[in-house]
Amino acid sequence: MKKRTIVLLLTIFIFLMAFIPLFARKDAEFGGSDDAGSTVVEEVDSGFQPIAEPIVEKLIGGELPGEVESLLFCIQTGIGVGVIAFYMGRLVERKKLGQGE
Repeated sequence: MKKRTIVLLLTIFIFLMAFIPLFARKDAEFGGSDDAGSTVVEEVDSGFQPIAEPIVEKLIGGELPGEVESLLFCIQTGIGVGVIAFYMGRLVERKKLGQGE
């Protein structure tokens, strides 16, 4: 097989893996892990009291809006990807220049 055909087949496979679960079940619920975790904790121990509160919630006197939480998560993700890409780029260039293993 040509390299182009393999790439095309893999791309189609990846898209199918991403989108088939979205349409496979009509009654599927998409919830965050925080919600699922708090539900399980309440089932196990209904009298559970957290030992700490989020600092930002103390500063502003309530929960952050969902849009702000999403923004902070995206910024955190972008910084992490930038750091990983930087170091991977350095490793590739180091190998190209023959400076290290």
